Amino acid sequence: MRVIILGGTGELGTILSRAFHHAGQDVVAISRGAAQTPWRSVQWDATTHGPWCAELDGADVVINLAGRSVNCRYNDSNRQQIMQSRVVTTRLVGEAIAAASRPPRVWLQASTATIYAHRYDAPNDEASGIIGAEPDAPDSWRFSIDVAQAWERELDNAAAPDTRKVKLRAAMVMSPQRGGVFDTLLSLVRLGLGGKMADGRQYISWIHYADFVQAIHWLIDHEEISDIINISSPNPLPNAAFMRALRAAAGIPIGLPAAKWMLEVGAFVMRSETELILKSRRVVPGILLERGFPFQFPSWPEASRDLYRRARHG
Repeated sequence: MRVIILGGTGELGTILSRAFHHAGQDVVAISRGAAQTPWRSVQWDATTHGPWCAELDGADVVINLAGRSVNCRYNDSNRQQIMQSRVVTTRLVGEAIAAASRPPRVWLQASTATIYAHRYDAPNDEASGIIGAEPDAPDSWRFSIDVAQAWERELDNAAAPDTRKVKLRAAMVMSPQRGGVFDTLLSLVRLGLGGKMADGRQYISWIHYADFVQAIHWLIDHEEISDIINISSPNPLPNAAFMRALRAAAGIPIGLPAAKWMLEVGAFVMRSETELILKSRRVVPGILLERGFPFQFPSWPEASRDLYRRARHG
């Protein structure tokens, strides 16, 4: 099987490239920067067509993860880059597939669980999930939803009648890689700052990276599935419980809580946004559960223990 991964040198791109390579698949990672990897790497500028387009012709699977990191302040310049890096690259992939003499059989397109509303009352699945922001939502939260909708709309508009298209509404993928979400949270715990954030009621939706990889393989094999799929564990949990389990995994019983105003100051200093911490993302994988997907790490306590062991041993 020939697998093309755009955004192939980011955290998720690297995880998937390594997994497919170890499984004996022909992997091509397309990215803006050069990389020394056991699999083949091809450069693009993420704004124009070029030699990279030929890689999609005859491929079996295209996975597009390209997009500027959202871990930044949402000023005008960064907003434009975040939006354009997703919309333009998705459009380019669609045009390359449309021009292919042998188009790929499946296109897995990154999206985000952030598209769902901030809520505590009930989980968002693919069928009943609420899309959009509540009337009093912060402007930055509205922007994130606008980006997600524009991203998905570009996939819908792509002229690729012979290619199955799947939107990956992914929760936060937890891996032991340095610089990732889990690494950042674990660093806070080790510093004694791993208490609840704000009131601790906001839900955290997550997925262990091993289940993320397996879900991608599963989606490739299940040709009857298209359109929207939530990629998350079946058990999101409130921030307070999430951090408590992480502290237990690390053997650190106490973590100082952080008030909302403290988070705002910290996000400003770190040039990030509090949306990543404060928005209640209560998302469940309805389709994966209905079809009997075998989660290896369905609950956070066991997942955090496994991730902590992996992080300790490199």
